Amino acid sequence: MTRKTSTLAAALTVLAFSFPAYAADPIKIGVLLPSSGVFAGLGGDQTLALEMGFDDFGREVAGRPIELIPADTESKPNSGLAQFKKLVFKDEVDIVVGIISSAVAGAVRDAAHNAKVPLIISNAGNNPLTGEQCSPWILRTSFSNSQIVREMGPWMAAKGYNNVFLMAFDYAAGHQMMDAFREGFVAAGGNIAGEEFPPLGETKDFGPYLAKVKAAKPDAAFVFFAGGPAIKFVKEWAAFGLKGEVTLAGAGWLNSALYVKKQGMDAEGALGILNYVPSIDTPENAAFQENFRAAHGRDGSEFGVAAYDSARLIVEALKATGGATDDKAALVAAMREVHFEGPRGPFRIDPMTNNVVQNIYIFEVQPQGDSVAAIVQDVIPDVQDPPKGCTL
Repeated sequence: MTRKTSTLAAALTVLAFSFPAYAADPIKIGVLLPSSGVFAGLGGDQTLALEMGFDDFGREVAGRPIELIPADTESKPNSGLAQFKKLVFKDEVDIVVGIISSAVAGAVRDAAHNAKVPLIISNAGNNPLTGEQCSPWILRTSFSNSQIVREMGPWMAAKGYNNVFLMAFDYAAGHQMMDAFREGFVAAGGNIAGEEFPPLGETKDFGPYLAKVKAAKPDAAFVFFAGGPAIKFVKEWAAFGLKGEVTLAGAGWLNSALYVKKQGMDAEGALGILNYVPSIDTPENAAFQENFRAAHGRDGSEFGVAAYDSARLIVEALKATGGATDDKAALVAAMREVHFEGPRGPFRIDPMTNNVVQNIYIFEVQPQGDSVAAIVQDVIPDVQDPPKGCTL
């Protein structure tokens, strides 16, 4: 009996050591989002939705608990890079998800590429990140700047808008948005009535620029502003007497679900284009909005949906690898194979660019009771970016 017990114990010891070491270890996910700085509100919105995503899709895969490790970028490139390095080299995370600012994403790009740890960008839209500066280790679940607005130019031309004024802040995203709109609009026969690029962070009054719009007498203006400046711009547009005289259109963050109610009736009639609005009429979106409203007392936004879908992408890929994270290339390959129907519609990663392929929605801001909301007018399905120099 003693010999048999000894043999059995030895066998069990060998068997225990034959299982992979990761079987009981947590899967560490670094969450690289701002909790301070200019984009703290957007970081907070994504954090809420990311947590909800893991609650919905799973906080454990193959017996391994998923552990989220937050890191504050402070909305600054240097801080973002330092926090990325901390997550990868000190915390030894398996995946990093987040980044609101394109400037932070640009600062992190080379470090992520060299570290060969999967980085899922859940907001930053700078075109080169999935274009000429793409990396096999960087995927984007949100959008590229040109992907959002590219189809708006031909759509507006087809609707009879022949003369459009362009305006955005003078920085990379502003120019990328206007360039993408201009290219499609002019190719469809439209004319650019004028364009202005107010200084980012210095513009306190849009009046001088609105005067130029009024003087140009366009059919419409196409603009890109977000956050506090978007609220201010819409209110000044109405106060300047342009509402009802010139159609206001823009990249959809002009009337984001986060603050369109603050704009109120000043935003009525504005046209927008975006990858998500709360009024999308699908069971998946209805469920997402119901859960988000129950938890937080307000609509989920386009920022939240990108984070929510990021959680699902991670969980589905981990299931495909059986919870294994040692082979990072296999983990990225699994992410590229994930397809699902989410709140914004069909979701998949383009293996040619690592950018998301998604529906794009054109909406109008309309009265809803005593408030306003973005109501879908048209859907452009499965919009994806050309490689633009990307080689993976």
